Amino acid sequence: MGELFRSEEMTLAQLFLQSEAAYCCVSELGELGKVQFRDLNPDVNVFQRKFVNEVRRCEEMDRKLRFVEKEIKKASIPILDTGENPEVPFPRDMIDLEANFEKIENELKEINTNQEALKRNFLELTELKYILRKTQQFFDEAQLHHHQQMADPDLLEESSSLLEPSEIGRGTPLRLGFVAGVINRERIPTFERMLWRVCRGNVFLRQAEIENPLEDPVTGDSVHKSVFIIFFQGDQLKNRVKKICEGFRASLYPCPETPQERKEMAAGVNTRIDDLQMVLNQTEDHRQRVLQAAAKTIRVWFIKVRKMKAIYHTLNLCNIDVTQKCLIAEVWCPVADLDSIQFALRRGTEHSGSTVPSILNRMQTNQTPPTYNKTNKFTYGFQNLVDAYGIGTYREINPAPYTIITFPFLFAVMFGDFGHGVLMTLFAVWMVVRESRILSQKTDNELFNMVFSGRYIILLMGAFSIYTGLIYNDCFSKALNMFGSSWSVRPMFTSTKANWTEDLLRVVPALQLDPDVSGVFNGPYPFGIDPIWSIATNKLTFLNSFKMKMSVILGIIHMLFGVTLGLLNHIYFKKPLNIYLGFIPEIIFMLSLFGYLVILILFKWCAYDAATSKGAPSLLIHFINMFLFNYSDPNTPPLYSGQKGLQCFLVVCAMLCIPWMLVFKPVVLRRQYLWRKHLGTHNFGGIRVGNGPTEEDAEIIQHDQLSMHSEEGEELSNQFSYQEDSVVIASEEVEQEEVVVMVTVQSFNFGDVVVNQAIHTIEYCLGCVSNTASYLRLWALSLAHAQLSEVLWTMVMHVGLNVKNLGGGFLLVFVFAAFSTLTIAILLVMEGLSAFLHALRLHWVEFQNKFYIGTGFKFMPFSFESIREGKFDD
Repeated sequence: MGELFRSEEMTLAQLFLQSEAAYCCVSELGELGKVQFRDLNPDVNVFQRKFVNEVRRCEEMDRKLRFVEKEIKKASIPILDTGENPEVPFPRDMIDLEANFEKIENELKEINTNQEALKRNFLELTELKYILRKTQQFFDEAQLHHHQQMADPDLLEESSSLLEPSEIGRGTPLRLGFVAGVINRERIPTFERMLWRVCRGNVFLRQAEIENPLEDPVTGDSVHKSVFIIFFQGDQLKNRVKKICEGFRASLYPCPETPQERKEMAAGVNTRIDDLQMVLNQTEDHRQRVLQAAAKTIRVWFIKVRKMKAIYHTLNLCNIDVTQKCLIAEVWCPVADLDSIQFALRRGTEHSGSTVPSILNRMQTNQTPPTYNKTNKFTYGFQNLVDAYGIGTYREINPAPYTIITFPFLFAVMFGDFGHGVLMTLFAVWMVVRESRILSQKTDNELFNMVFSGRYIILLMGAFSIYTGLIYNDCFSKALNMFGSSWSVRPMFTSTKANWTEDLLRVVPALQLDPDVSGVFNGPYPFGIDPIWSIATNKLTFLNSFKMKMSVILGIIHMLFGVTLGLLNHIYFKKPLNIYLGFIPEIIFMLSLFGYLVILILFKWCAYDAATSKGAPSLLIHFINMFLFNYSDPNTPPLYSGQKGLQCFLVVCAMLCIPWMLVFKPVVLRRQYLWRKHLGTHNFGGIRVGNGPTEEDAEIIQHDQLSMHSEEGEELSNQFSYQEDSVVIASEEVEQEEVVVMVTVQSFNFGDVVVNQAIHTIEYCLGCVSNTASYLRLWALSLAHAQLSEVLWTMVMHVGLNVKNLGGGFLLVFVFAAFSTLTIAILLVMEGLSAFLHALRLHWVEFQNKFYIGTGFKFMPFSFESIREGKFDD
């Protein structure tokens, strides 16, 4: 359990892998997922590395699989996912995989090409069929119109233009030509205007819509088209018409002039369409069979190919021995997992058939290791909340275990409602119970995936909201009368301060209860808030005072806990200077002022009762007078004897802590630096030690390097005895078995240290005030949630409950539906998200800045887990 509160202890190890066993060893390490490879060839171009050809072959296979996957999805064929984790293929199997994928790709491309050509031919025949049909209708209508108007010679010339060209030629020297074709329906109006303007009205256009949409052979989309026929006279107009049709991408088809020829052509076209439809059906059936066979194994193929690609990419990070028989790799790995890594290397060597074992050698380094916090499905969400602020520095206190409790609790303080908490808990329980089924479905809904990954956070937030809802005695803005009320009013009683009768209670809408009257108040309520407050007119006055003081108490305790966690960091990294000149004045400053404020709040709650409540002083006035040393105001009597002396002592202690934090640490660091520098010029045992401090003095040097950063930066630097760019250490054994440490030291900049310490001191002192005020959001959000809930009940649900007849029952069904929808949308989703963000801010800013540095980098192990889960990103 010790590693739960800090990141895992990491080590840098060197791997010596035999060339024939390297592939299998890296494969086993990928299945284990416990090592992070370092790039030992940072200056080598990616195209010049040893295994670049293998990576390219894997990328080509991946491209072919993506093409097949695209075709499968286009055909709406489900891809089978059995959850199988196939083994990594051996390098010699790559040729077979490439041949298989090449065969499938070529077959699909050939099918698609043939199918596209067949569909294009089918489209042309279909359009020709509609042209012959619609054209015949045009001429039939014109013929009928001509016979009806033969008696009128004035209309004969007008109608002659609609006759067939063969008939026109019999009785008149006028000869009309025509073209027929198909055009997209939305282009018809523009097409018609263009014909009129270019041909100056000397053409006649007839068009009719094709009822059934036609399929585009390339995209497969449905396209609405229309048949048109254009009559004109002369070759000049004919050329103009054809150019316009070409510009509008209209398809022109030959159309015979006589009805008999059109009928014969239509019969031939229908026969060809039937034959072509049969071929198209057979082609589609063959394509479906190929895709269905590929859909059964494409996921396994994807995993195999991408595992191979990941292995070769990792091998490119390694160095190759001069003998070309050994690969050298450097990895970060947890110390606790060294045995399992050794076993994985042994398995990889056995699988490869190599007789030479792979070697793992731990290395000593002064480089900062990555931060690795082990998580499970419960702690994963809370760890992500912390990591979103910043990855923890190596081996510092991890806030995630404490966040598991404090985050949902502070959320519930703002969200506290029993009914809403039950709904949130039920939703989270549903996700937890069905998590295996939801995980297997692998939905692409990013919003749901984000909510699902935080299901345990939502579960605890709902559970804590149930608790705080009971404390506030609030359930959908209504109080629960579980234990009865501690206030009792008999129908009639007589006292010096009250004389109520039953008739008076019926007439007067609001009366005041005096708790100082015997028999009215029977002591504190057993649990939470007394339900009688829900009907009191001074409900908000009471609850605001209670919640505001409670927020201050919770906030100060939370911050004090954060400062205490900083002490654990100083002890673990053995930094006594940070304890004596940092932690102690910080904790004294906060306890003297704000810890005392908490004691005053608790004292006032305990010291004043109903009889003495009228003379209760204002804590805010007392707290202000404490800083002003104002104790002569007659309107603010002391709370207790000796208050003046104690408060003056606490203020003086707090003021002394400011120079304690501001001055002493830079002075001590400078004094130690000068002393070590002077001490480094002496000789020890005849051996000269280089100018500079010894290993124990590295803190001073590191403090100088990061002095221009924040105080957190100093804490980070102090975790390690040396940094590569600041301290160079060389050791050797002499005859007396004495180790000599030679240190090269950078100059100590006292001004930077002073500025850095001043910034930290001012930030901490002002932050104690601003952070305490920031915790008042607990009170503000709780008040907002309660008032929104009450408004929603009053303006929506109360409408249906006010109708006292049968119609009110039917109305209540719709009112309750609206009430439920608004409750979920506004109070659960919007208000819940608001409380979530405010709780997140309280942890990131007010809590974690007291001890958490967060300047580390995350441990990113080489693992096949993301590939197995279907996340195929590189």
